[in-house]
Parts: sequence; structure tokens; C-alpha cells
Amino acid sequence: MSTPGRGLHGHVLERLGPSITAGEYPPGSVLRTDELAQRFEVSRSVMREAVRVLESMHLVESRRRVGVTVRPAHEWNVYDPQVIRWRLAGADRPRQLRSLTVLRCAVEPVAAGLAAKHATAEQCAELTECALGMVAHSRGHKLEGYLVHDIAFHRIVLNASGNEMFARLGDVVAEVLAGRTHHQVMFEDPDPAAVTLHVQVAEAVRAGDAVRAEALTREVVVGALQELDILSPEG
Repeated sequence: MSTPGRGLHGHVLERLGPSITAGEYPPGSVLRTDELAQRFEVSRSVMREAVRVLESMHLVESRRRVGVTVRPAHEWNVYDPQVIRWRLAGADRPRQLRSLTVLRCAVEPVAAGLAAKHATAEQCAELTECALGMVAHSRGHKLEGYLVHDIAFHRIVLNASGNEMFARLGDVVAEVLAGRTHHQVMFEDPDPAAVTLHVQVAEAVRAGDAVRAEALTREVVVGALQELDILSPEG
């Protein structure tokens, strides 16, 4: 998964990327790098570097004698964390959140069941620490602090599954959780039942109870899907 760098080309990406994912440049649109360099007041080399990153995300492709062309949405690397972030910042946010949360429903319960079988003692301790951190930040409108522990919790579950494919989804889940918080698709204080479920998941993983860990995690992600019906319903 690509991560745009900081600096001038990163600045260009933060403006151009969201414009592409929002549909301001429809598929087939030709981007003239010279014109974009002038628009963003950067050198051609900086613009070329930005285009290379967009190409790595499959948002655009360079064609000889044509230029830089915007690719259809179905060809984009929708698992790229930056693409996810840009899409969640746009008007298509409700559909994106639902799509990503359905993905979580399919993956995370299974990952939690595997974590109960494979997690190390250190991972179990970290999972418990994260769950307690979520409890500590679950009241008083401390969503940013809660988010830190929430992201860490789900990363550990995915990593502890022992499945490298699940582990690579850590950045995807992190962007979903961050997007919900930063775009106010969360209650001012997290649902107490959901917080309790995270504690129980940690306990089940530590106890090696794969069936319970999977079932509890399914409750967590299905609950998140139900919250979207309330806070971010699709058009």
C-alpha cells in the first residue's frame, strides 16, 4: 500500500487526489502535467512525482501522446489507506463506510477466532491494555484518545491472527475507524455495550476461547454497521 510522502508532491496529492476520487475529474479525463504544475505552483519534477504516486494507486495512467488519464473507479486500489481517506472525505462517504464495515464483518470475527489460538502472551497483554484504554476514554467526549486505543486494539487482533493477509488490513481498518471519528460518524461517547464487548474479546483471546472471541467480535462489527444506519444512512 502506497503512502504519499511529505513535502511539495505530498501537498499536491492532498489537493489533487480528493478531486479525482470525488469525481471532479471523470474517468478518461486527461490531466496536463504542465498545467497542473502551474496551478499548484510546483516544478514539473514535483508534479511528475505526484503523478507516479497516483499511478501506484491506479487512479491514473500515463499514455504516450495522450498524457495522464484518470482511470475508472473500479480499477482504483481501493485498499490503499490514502485512497480510503480521500473517498471518506467526499460525498460518497456513507456508501464507503458501509462497504468498508461490511469488509470488517467478513474478516475481523475470523481473525479474532484465530487470535485466540495464536496470540502470544505479549499480544494478549497489549490487547487487554488497549481495551482498558478504550474504557478510560469512553466518557467525557474523549473520542481522539478512544480512537488511538481502538485502532491499536484491532491491529493487534489482525496481527495476532497469524494470517499475513488479515494483518495487512490493519491500515484499512485504521482508516475506517479514523474516518468515523473525524467525520463525526460516531456518538459523542462510544456505545457502552461496544466498549464492554472489546473488553470481553480481549478476555476471550487471552483465554484461548476461539468460538467466543469470534462471536463477540461479530457483535462488535455488526454493531458498527447498525450505527451507520443511524448516523450515516445511505441516500
